[in-house]
Amino acid sequence: MASIHKKKRSVLPGFGISMGFTILYLSLIVLFPLSGIVLKSAGQSWSKFWETVTDPRVVASIQISFNTAFYAALVNAVFGLIVAWVLVRYTFPGKRLIDGLVDLPFALPTAVAGIALTSIYAPNGLLGSFFMQYGIKTAYSQIGITIALIFIGLPFVVRTVQPVLEDLEKDVEEAAASLGASRWRTFRSIIFPAVLPSLLTGFALAFARSIGEYGSVVFISGNMPMKTEIAPLLIRTKLEQYDYTGATTIALVMLIISFVLLLLINLLQWRASRRTINV
Repeated sequence: MASIHKKKRSVLPGFGISMGFTILYLSLIVLFPLSGIVLKSAGQSWSKFWETVTDPRVVASIQISFNTAFYAALVNAVFGLIVAWVLVRYTFPGKRLIDGLVDLPFALPTAVAGIALTSIYAPNGLLGSFFMQYGIKTAYSQIGITIALIFIGLPFVVRTVQPVLEDLEKDVEEAAASLGASRWRTFRSIIFPAVLPSLLTGFALAFARSIGEYGSVVFISGNMPMKTEIAPLLIRTKLEQYDYTGATTIALVMLIISFVLLLLINLLQWRASRRTINV
């Protein structure tokens, strides 16, 4: 009887030790650097803080960063789902090659990606010259920034949605088809609710990655203040001018806005997961 009630030993250390290491690691890597931003920004007066935050150039750069990041993540959510669906549900020549190309933005240095995208989408580039015939300026505009962010954010959506699609049984779709459901209704009622939580996760990851992106954007954006200047570039500009307080103030504002938006996205993801479980 004693052996039956004997407590099972865990392979990893107990909860107390594991939690201690977790808090220590997160404090050293995440909490302490973020608290440094807060403390540095708190060292100035409220009037100086408000003056920096409401500066038209700062407001424009933050708006450009969040707008382009949102649109890029939205595009990736749509086309990332399609790419993941094709990789999971179909077999075709070159499938492994395409599957490997999805991860290329993870391995490629962002500066190299930025130079390559700029050369292609510049007014005299291969694709840029084509769009210029229709009066569409890709490079050195917010469109170019969005293109660069789409490039670096696509893998987050594909790799998040792909495992869910692999676990999704085809029998349910076949049953819906046998009952007379159209393809659109099958997708809307069966497939989309199942992948929605993971799709929101991929959207949040791509959005968060795009907000702080610098290397792939700095070349294709053109860096024109009030037009194509992103917040990370403005932060670096202030650091080069030894305006550390101004740089940390902009970083703090972006941190707060990003945290609130990601919190809302996680809330939507949680509600979608609850709805899927209840169904």
